Amino acid sequence: MGLFRSVETAPLPKESLLWSLHAPGDFIDGYRVRAAFAPRHAAEIALRFPAWVRLLLRLRGLLLSPFDLKSQGQTSQDMASQGVTSQDTTSQDTGGDSIAIFPVTHESAQELVLGFDDHHLDFRISFFARDGYIHNATWVRRHNRLGRMYLAAVMPFHILIAKQMLARLHRHAGRPADRPAPGQASH
Repeated sequence: MGLFRSVETAPLPKESLLWSLHAPGDFIDGYRVRAAFAPRHAAEIALRFPAWVRLLLRLRGLLLSPFDLKSQGQTSQDMASQGVTSQDTTSQDTGGDSIAIFPVTHESAQELVLGFDDHHLDFRISFFARDGYIHNATWVRRHNRLGRMYLAAVMPFHILIAKQMLARLHRHAGRPADRPAPGQASH
């Protein structure tokens, strides 16, 4: 699709934390775009969802509330109270930090991981910086039939949103530092 021509399908680098979580049967995808950002900055730009994505997320929350799927996840503090160690989730204390609706579970100079665990599935989103590219991947472990059905239902939207996020990063990377983003006042 011409709209996403800057976005490449590419495997997530093997050094990513997501690969240490991955087991047979888990879902993991991978995309990349040329953009020389730190992982946190990339996530902050990419996760500024347009109105149509925010509407889909609200609709998702309404439709799934009877099924006990979380609309927001566990913070690193929540996971620590359940016996998950900081070594399992983070190389730097994120202190309940989040970006958009996603809690930060791991942050290093090369990678930012967001996500949470739920009864039906666990997921993480990675923003990984390497060689002038930002890699983005989503890992999902489904625990039961509802988790499998949910992932199958959202997959077309997931692919569209993931590519849209990276296309936004690419557009932002091409913007001169002295020129504000559309809708932002210049200083």
